Amino acid sequence: MSQTIVITGSSSGVGLAAAKQLAARGDEVVLVGRDAGRLAAAVREVGEAGQGRSPRHYRADFENLAEVRSLAAHLLDDVPEIDVLANNAGGIIARPRETADGFEATLQANHLGPFLLTHLLRDRLAGGRIVNTSSRAHLQGKPGTNFTDDYRSYQAFRSYGASKSANILFTAEAARRWPDVLSVCFHPGVVRTNFGDGRIMRLFYRYAPGLVTPEAAGELLTWLCTAPAGQLENGAYYVGRTVTRPAAHARDPELAAGLWEASRAATGLA
Repeated sequence: MSQTIVITGSSSGVGLAAAKQLAARGDEVVLVGRDAGRLAAAVREVGEAGQGRSPRHYRADFENLAEVRSLAAHLLDDVPEIDVLANNAGGIIARPRETADGFEATLQANHLGPFLLTHLLRDRLAGGRIVNTSSRAHLQGKPGTNFTDDYRSYQAFRSYGASKSANILFTAEAARRWPDVLSVCFHPGVVRTNFGDGRIMRLFYRYAPGLVTPEAAGELLTWLCTAPAGQLENGAYYVGRTVTRPAAHARDPELAAGLWEASRAATGLA
């Protein structure tokens, strides 16, 4: 049976690879991307993979919460059923930047934006699933609850790690609070993509040895979107197809609950 799957960050990399794989299976894929040019190219590629069926697509920048709210409104208006929301959009920002909403950009784009979108689509997701793209980089950072940073001592991977820990904590807390929605997250590997912000990071993610291909990482995302629910563990963090124990701070239920409430307040949901 085909599904309707919304994939954020699907104009390149892991998201695009998974979107093409899912379209080839016959699923209806809804693309979300930040860059209009890359998104248009992705629409063509996914359409070809889906035997000419052009996918719905929306442009949104998760560093702007107003755009996330607008995206959710469009999806609720245009997509009657959403079986899976794949929160895949994200990145590493080399230099400190505060968004118009007043938060550190990495934490907003990687956590607060997806958190807000998921809540706004929550009723449409009843009986479905949420798949969050996290990372082993969560080992490098523990999220706070004010979603800012000391910009004088900013470290890109610390902030990125904190945002990826937040993805794991959000997944586990969603499983506790929303038992009618299957919630999982995963580490896709260190993927050869245009990921990263700044020349040095981009060179690393394109040319470093041993990187995972977007297609291989996309296969894992595709599996998490389509595997029978009984084969997956609600609230779990996957590395490959194996449930894996995350770092202690990323499995702390008190931190997860506090992060949830702080995120609701930060995004105007409280």
